[in-house]
Amino acid sequence: MILHRYFARRFAWSFAATFGSFFLLMVLIDLVEQLRRFGETAGFWDLLQLSLLNLPSGIYGILPLITALATLAMFLGLSRSSELIVTRAAGRSALRALLAPLFVTLVIGAIAIGMFNPLVAATSKEFEVRESALRSGESSVLSISENGLWLRQGNEATQTVIRAAGTNLDGTELQYVTFITFSPETGPTRRIEAASAVLSTGAWELTDAKVWPLGDNRVSEQWATTHTELRIPSTLTADEIRDSFGVPSSIPIWDLPAFILRLEVAGFSATRHQVWLQMELALPLFLISMVLIGACFTMRHQRGGRTGVMVLAAILICFALFFLRNFAQILGDNGQIPAVLAAWAPPIAAIAASLGFLLHLEDG
Repeated sequence: MILHRYFARRFAWSFAATFGSFFLLMVLIDLVEQLRRFGETAGFWDLLQLSLLNLPSGIYGILPLITALATLAMFLGLSRSSELIVTRAAGRSALRALLAPLFVTLVIGAIAIGMFNPLVAATSKEFEVRESALRSGESSVLSISENGLWLRQGNEATQTVIRAAGTNLDGTELQYVTFITFSPETGPTRRIEAASAVLSTGAWELTDAKVWPLGDNRVSEQWATTHTELRIPSTLTADEIRDSFGVPSSIPIWDLPAFILRLEVAGFSATRHQVWLQMELALPLFLISMVLIGACFTMRHQRGGRTGVMVLAAILICFALFFLRNFAQILGDNGQIPAVLAAWAPPIAAIAASLGFLLHLEDG
């Protein structure tokens, strides 16, 4: 038990030192970038706050690589001091020596998805708001595609498709917008075009709107009406629209299951959000795979120039696994593989291969 506590403490200190080094480095790099972009329009304190808001998402993205480097640093230190040799001489195998670092890694992964993930979501949203304000002095207009922005709202009785030429950052103000309402029995029933639409509580507030009735034998243009202001009920909320425009990482993991359900009920595709949820749930397992890969190349006694080669091989394999995980996420986002397979297959395969390699080194 004392040896387990010692290894756990060594790994925790190694992870903290690596994390702190990357923290300072990324703050300086991001601060230089913000000074280059907004140095003439904002003060140093405002830009420092902007960098600190952008930092959590950057750190969170490279957390697996930080874990891998911390593992390499720890086991290299233990090997050079011959502590691992003494541990084996005392009857402890390599796998038993790994129990404490793996437990600490599991705790780090749980903290990351339970506490760090909501922090990243909140700071990312605030960063976007402040960056847009510095860039244009107001909320910037976001063009989704050449054909405009598309939304959908409704219930079991009717569905409304919304197309807009552009929107503000929150997605609550649409420009040059078209509403087409459909009924399951009769098809299109109404078309509305307006200069702008603003989402209020439970409704869209339209300005300079024209309404055409559809779905009967009347001439639509003859029966069209114009309205300076028009109110259309809506089931959407500002948070749902904003989050649907952005990446799934902007939604805290605690709110993600309910948000996925609301998206599916409203008719939106929630594939990206389902993949992201599974990726987050698999993060502790992925961090464990990084620890095992690092241990495979650094737990043996280091001799001569082989140390650099072994460390380089471990880093390259960790990078390869990291990019393989990102590639699997892209396949999952596109619907080419199931979300569960995209999230869980890379870490499970890496853990199985690492354990097999460690057992081979121990038992031959």
